[in-house]
Amino acid sequence: MSTNRFGQELKEYNYTKEELAKFNYAKISTKNGEVLIKLFNQETPNTVANFVTLANDGFYDGLNFHRVIAGFMAQGGCPERSGMGGPDWAIKCEVDASKQKHKRGSLSMAHAGRDTGGSQFFICFVPCPHLDGNHTVFGEIEETQEDSFKALDAIKQGDEIIKIEILETI
Repeated sequence: MSTNRFGQELKEYNYTKEELAKFNYAKISTKNGEVLIKLFNQETPNTVANFVTLANDGFYDGLNFHRVIAGFMAQGGCPERSGMGGPDWAIKCEVDASKQKHKRGSLSMAHAGRDTGGSQFFICFVPCPHLDGNHTVFGEIEETQEDSFKALDAIKQGDEIIKIEILETI
């Protein structure tokens, strides 16, 4: 078992390629509408597997966007609703994968340093190239998803993540 610098287990998932291929979209339901994210299941398989497992377990349901900075990003996924919590494991960053550009609508792992991400994620309101190579981008709102961008732009600090569903197709 490998660990990060804080001694946390670095969790690795063992989904088959066929199982991973079904994790194509995440639908994040908020009071402002739905944010539909295309997941990078081939490029960042362990990060997607971690997010999908938590979502399918209902981990995110009822949590909030605890950190929202206009002109930057909306962050959620903290079970303590403070930005300080997460599961009792972490995952390795996959920042050397393809599609690692933080642009408007990118879904990325939040962390407290390399290989410390667990459950917290953020979605960029604008391009954030200063984050490239530091945080794993594991999905994005597709350019044609105008309603998703509207729902994203309407997120305010404290807004509830009603539910996150994982979809094979839309």
